[in-house]
This record gives sequence, C-alpha cells and structure tokens, in this order.
Amino acid sequence: MQAFQNDIDRFEKLNAQVLGVSSDSVETHQEFAKSLDLSFPLLSDDGSIRKFYGGGRITYIIDQAGIIQFVQKGMPDNDRLISVLENLKSY
Repeated sequence: MQAFQNDIDRFEKLNAQVLGVSSDSVETHQEFAKSLDLSFPLLSDDGSIRKFYGGGRITYIIDQAGIIQFVQKGMPDNDRLISVLENLKSY
C-alpha cells in the first residue's frame, strides 16, 4: 500500500483511482490507513467483491467502461502500472 501512496500523484495525473480492498473491518482499515498516511480509500469487502474478482493480493486496472484491462497477482512495479495506464489513455 505504501508503494501506491508513494506514487499517488502519478496515478492521479492519469485520472486513475487507487483503491485498496480486503475483508478487514472498516475500523481496521481506518487504523491501517492512518498508520501509513494513505490518501486513497480502503474498502471493506463482505465477500461480494472477492466472489467477482477472486481473492488474494491482486492488482486490477479497470477502465472507465468497467472492463478489466490488466491483472497482476502480487505487487507489480508501479512503473509498469503507469505504463499500462498511459497506453490505455492513448486509445
């Protein structure tokens, strides 16, 4: 999460919204976000997001039409994510 926060300006310049999602409670998310000084939302999933997208540490880039354009298990390099976003923006 800290890596996303470190590059939040780069994501925002490409009109990308960073979100963190897990099954942790809202209170846990609030404490976690505060401890890392995160400026992007953390969402508490009741299981419905996990059913749709799958579980685990996965990064998705979803375009404005709601179409998944990129999937990476684990934590990809932010430069790669920025590159994907720049390519999508050019279409």
